[in-house]
Amino acid sequence: MSLLNYLQRVGRALMVPVATLPAAAILMGIGYWIEQSSSHPNNAIAALLTTSGMAILDNMPALFAIGIAYGMSKDKDGAAALTGFIGFLVVTNLCAPSAVSLIQQIPLEQVPLAFQKIKNPFIGILVGICSAEVYNRFSHVELPKALSFFSGRRLVPILVSFLMIVVAFILMYIWPLVFNALVEFGIHIQKMGALGAGIYAFFNRILIAVGLHHALNAVFWFDVAGINDIPNFLGGAKSIAQGTGIVGVTGRYQAGFFPVMMFGLPGAALAIWQCARPENRAKVGSIMLAAAFAAFFTGITEPLEFSFMFVAPVLFVIHAVLTGISVFIAASMHWISGFGFSAGLVDMILSSRNPLATHWYMLIPQGLAFFVIYYVVFRFTILKFNLKTPGRETEAEMAEMEGVEESISQDEQGESRNESLARRYIAVVGGSSNLTNIDACITRLRLSVVDTDKVNDALAKKLGASGVLHLNKQSVQIVVGTQAEAIADAMKAVSKKGPISAVLPTQTVSPKIEEVVAPEIKNDSPQPALATLVAPVSGEIVMLEQVPDAAFSSKAVGDGIAINPTGERVVAPLAGTIVKIFATNHAFCLESNEGVEIIVHMGIDTVALEGKGFERLVEEGAEVAQGQPILKMDLAYLSEHAPSMISPVVVSNSEDYAQLVLKAEKQVIAGQSPLLAIIK
Repeated sequence: MSLLNYLQRVGRALMVPVATLPAAAILMGIGYWIEQSSSHPNNAIAALLTTSGMAILDNMPALFAIGIAYGMSKDKDGAAALTGFIGFLVVTNLCAPSAVSLIQQIPLEQVPLAFQKIKNPFIGILVGICSAEVYNRFSHVELPKALSFFSGRRLVPILVSFLMIVVAFILMYIWPLVFNALVEFGIHIQKMGALGAGIYAFFNRILIAVGLHHALNAVFWFDVAGINDIPNFLGGAKSIAQGTGIVGVTGRYQAGFFPVMMFGLPGAALAIWQCARPENRAKVGSIMLAAAFAAFFTGITEPLEFSFMFVAPVLFVIHAVLTGISVFIAASMHWISGFGFSAGLVDMILSSRNPLATHWYMLIPQGLAFFVIYYVVFRFTILKFNLKTPGRETEAEMAEMEGVEESISQDEQGESRNESLARRYIAVVGGSSNLTNIDACITRLRLSVVDTDKVNDALAKKLGASGVLHLNKQSVQIVVGTQAEAIADAMKAVSKKGPISAVLPTQTVSPKIEEVVAPEIKNDSPQPALATLVAPVSGEIVMLEQVPDAAFSSKAVGDGIAINPTGERVVAPLAGTIVKIFATNHAFCLESNEGVEIIVHMGIDTVALEGKGFERLVEEGAEVAQGQPILKMDLAYLSEHAPSMISPVVVSNSEDYAQLVLKAEKQVIAGQSPLLAIIK
């Protein structure tokens, strides 16, 4: 897995704990309203609400550990969250000043200041990542029968406890260095004042294209570099009393977003609507109106931003520059307001009574000015450079879009609209055989695929996607708006009903479950082979049509052969890259060095065993040699608990090749016996 892909996972997991902030914002916002409106100096209800909100903010480091461990776990199980919390407790208690004093045999007053700040979101993130990695690797380990109670998920907290002792020992020596570096970075940014806030805002928007803005936000919004802007602002009076909140300063990394999100982007939406072709304005207007209202009311801007991010990148750069200018102006003028979710009307109202909100109402005239600026700049740029923003397509392109939308409205019988739409999204990303993992954040489908080249970007946009981002050969993001999670859930649901074929660029987007037409397997061929697969497991050959699973026997997943295993070792049939190992370790996808895409699926319905009986020997992204062990099976256990151990070995892109030639006899040996030859 690439570093970018891994950071994507971390960024996505960060949204789990960050999603608790709206609760804190609402509780404390209402509490401040009641406190300011009440004639009684110590209103009990106000105190109740603000204290409840502070309970969330005060424990954000622990929430980071819990949320990231859960969010990065392979099966989103509660045991992963518990593991993160246990790891956080072990580290923070071992690195507490009193413990450091005892372990390092130094006076308490000589313990570095860094250990007083050990309960830090940075530590929470570190612990969460470590806990998730341990969970993903050991949550399905089977111990000997005498210790079987501690097998699987029960084993993980034990392992994490010991691991965190090692982590804590290392932190005792390197945490002061890391902490001091982070503080220096924070001080450097803070010394830049309003300019630093503007620079941060510019990169906040630029990085949204690859979803890494969450990592940047953690530095400025939470106590990673000593800034802690959001919690300090929401803390209000308590932050002021503790000296962590400074009137006119705290909130400057948030305030300037309000004029952009509430006013600037709606101005851009108006320009895009007016620049659309006359015959397309009604359609584009409804889309822009909905996106502009979402930006104004809730501060959710991705649907609007992605409508022009890829079709007109120059507009997105202009948008990032204007955002930086807006944040710089608000910080310079000390027009301060903050948010717990995003810079929309709801958060502005909730924060207006916060003691740290200063001249917040001036953000409204600033916003009106930015509405005009965005409108003028966007309109001029679109017309001057003839940018293909929504609605500026040709009549033929719009007619094709209308045909697609009409096909979406005709839902599959017995399915909801989301399920019907999900079926089409699966089709445009290359079908079931190309889709290996489905996930979502607030506005994006985050999909892992065998090959992003098979994703049909144009048809995805015709389905309503604002943008399609290819991160690497196995990762793609589709921006669908706030319904992303619902569509992702629907995609998972329809995937269980049966395989869905890919849609070609010339087809309309209304695929049914179909059999993929694959080349016939023959026993011989005069043509030279592109590549020859070896048997991934020892056993007896079974024709694919005899596999007791319709998805494989119909060759909808791809053409190939099956093996009824007698051995317990599963190896790579070709040299290449392991692009996917399923969370339950029962199957893996391999892309060979020749471009052959292979799925090895051990047994039928073995996913229901939740990984029991399987042990992975390599990780996703590993480069493997032909014959290298990939999985280890407990064949006795699997034969007893699985409906069938007949194991399909299919070439998922078999339609790309002229012929598959069966090279095996009745019995095969893992890593030695030739199995299939691929004829180009």
